[in-house]
Amino acid sequence: MRDSQSKVKNLAKQLSESPIVVKFGGSLMDQVPLISTVLRSSHRPILIVPGGGPFADAVRTLLVGEDAAHWMAICGMEQYGWYIAAVGGFATQETIAVPEKPVVLLPYRSLRTTDPLPHSWNVTSDTIAAWVAAELHLDVVLLKSVAGIRVHGKIQEVISSPVSCPEVDSWFIPFILDHRQTAYVVDGRDPEQIAALAGGKTLRGTIIKG
Repeated sequence: MRDSQSKVKNLAKQLSESPIVVKFGGSLMDQVPLISTVLRSSHRPILIVPGGGPFADAVRTLLVGEDAAHWMAICGMEQYGWYIAAVGGFATQETIAVPEKPVVLLPYRSLRTTDPLPHSWNVTSDTIAAWVAAELHLDVVLLKSVAGIRVHGKIQEVISSPVSCPEVDSWFIPFILDHRQTAYVVDGRDPEQIAALAGGKTLRGTIIKG
């Protein structure tokens, strides 16, 4: 009996300390202090991929070609990343590697070196976060201002085939499925979900599983 209880506790500890990639949505800019406090207390190695937020939105208003817009938007991710790090009290890193504790990734250098994704607004920080997770063979969580992915007005618990939806960019779901990854779309404005993420517990929202 004691051996069984010990195994359960060890498994729970492993889950609570398992590394994960977390995309911190730009729409959650007003939530950075609160979310950061919880994530910073986590024992999980969390690699935070910043969204583009208002910095990438500014690029959308400019009359520039797709190549320029692509790199400018990624620079926008870096700006938001510096904001998250400064306000949230995180360290930053430029390499795609599993950190020892929650850290903000500044993605420009790695993306500029490898250039793995199309230069198009069909690819946003959603798919960039998925690519980072694929490189590390980790799950990815998208923190957004939505409760999950809706199809015909209903939030889907699980998605295992391509669907069209406004909650993520059009490349994200096919990328996850093609690379046989697991992704979660979670409400970043729900404190319970942030606590569950930090503790390695079950998340509500939508699971995309390849």
